[in-house]
Order: sequence, then structure tokens, then C-alpha cells
Amino acid sequence: MRVVFVHGACVRDGAWWWHRVAGLLQEESVTPGLPSCGEAGVPGGAGGPGLAEDVAAVRQVLADSDEPTVVVAHSYGGIVTAAAASGVPSVRHLLLISSYLPEVGQSLSDFGDGGPAPFLDVDPVAGTFGVRPELLVDTFLQDCDTNVQSQAADHLARQSVQVTGQPVGAAAWHDIPTTYLVCAQDLGTPARLQREFAQRAGRVVELDAGHHPFLSQPAAVRDLVLSL
Repeated sequence: MRVVFVHGACVRDGAWWWHRVAGLLQEESVTPGLPSCGEAGVPGGAGGPGLAEDVAAVRQVLADSDEPTVVVAHSYGGIVTAAAASGVPSVRHLLLISSYLPEVGQSLSDFGDGGPAPFLDVDPVAGTFGVRPELLVDTFLQDCDTNVQSQAADHLARQSVQVTGQPVGAAAWHDIPTTYLVCAQDLGTPARLQREFAQRAGRVVELDAGHHPFLSQPAAVRDLVLSL
């Protein structure tokens, strides 16, 4: 089995975000970069890479191998995965963590409470958005150890704001078995919203964790991946 990890919004260096789970897996794992987060050598922003480029980057990684693959997607990564995994024969399961299952034609902006999140900083001139560094730990990493908390800010990224409104052209969760992991202590994406999103998944699991359980409780996430 191969595991492909897809990170969320406003971060870079996906291998760092997933390293604690990847280190517990004997299976091969791959973490593609997302161009809209500046991971293709092109800065994100107005006129830069958007959702289509993120989808293409992940889809290329998925197409590189015929080995049975589990895609583990976090937060915005679920938007990317919905389109990237569609029609790829090797993908046997999707695991979405505190994430989204968009229907065809939906975008990231269709999810949430309707207003701008207080932990985000939007720059309409540059066409980017990012996590406010001073709110990173208390919002997203409150249950992580101090090593993770001190390192995480180095792996934030400004991301093209256009990804929030760009709709997906496919919904892989219709055709691929999907498990949703609800993070009950998530202060970024409240659990009540996650439970609404999770209604589209075939299986729902809850964990008493914050927004990044793969950093705070990697063994639990590893066990869930291996159970799929």
C-alpha cells in the first residue's frame, strides 16, 4: 500500500506536517507540494497558481504508481483530493481529516460559518491569505507538544486567495470509499461543522484532538490509516 498525504491551506513543506505519521508507517508515503502555496517555485497570489494547479500536482503523484493507494487529506486538502483522486484506479480509499467533501461545482467558500475566519489574514492587493502567526498555536496546535508548536510557524505559507472560490470539477468521494476523521477539539474548524461535512462520507470516526491530530496523536492516525 502507498499513502499520499495532502496538506491543508496556508502551509508548505507537507513532509514536515505529516512526518510523525509517516515515520510510524512501513508503507511508502509521498507528500506532493501545492503550487497555490508557493511550492512550485512560483509565488502564490493574484494570477498565480490556483486550485487547478494543486489538483494537477496531486493527480500527477497519484498517477505515478499503480500500487494500491490511500489518500490522506487535511482541511483544504479535501477540496484538492475531490478532483485529483477522481478516476484514478489505484486509489482505494480516502481519509479526510477535519476536511471537506465538496460536491461538483462547490468551492472552499461554500463551507464554514459565512464570515471571514478571525485567525486568517487576507491581503486583497497581493491576492493572498495566511494564518495569523500569533493565533497559530492557540487555534490549531493547542494539543501539540512544545517542539511542534515552536517549529510550525516556519512552515506557514501565504496562499493564493483565488482557491477559496474556485469550484471542483469532480467529487471522488462518490466513487471511492471514504472515511472522515472528526477532530472533536478542533478550534479552527469546529467539530459541529465537521460532523455536517462528514455526512457525505461512508464512515465517520471521532478523535479527541485538535486540528492537527497527525502531529498531536500520530499513532492514532497511523492506526486509522492501517485499518482502511
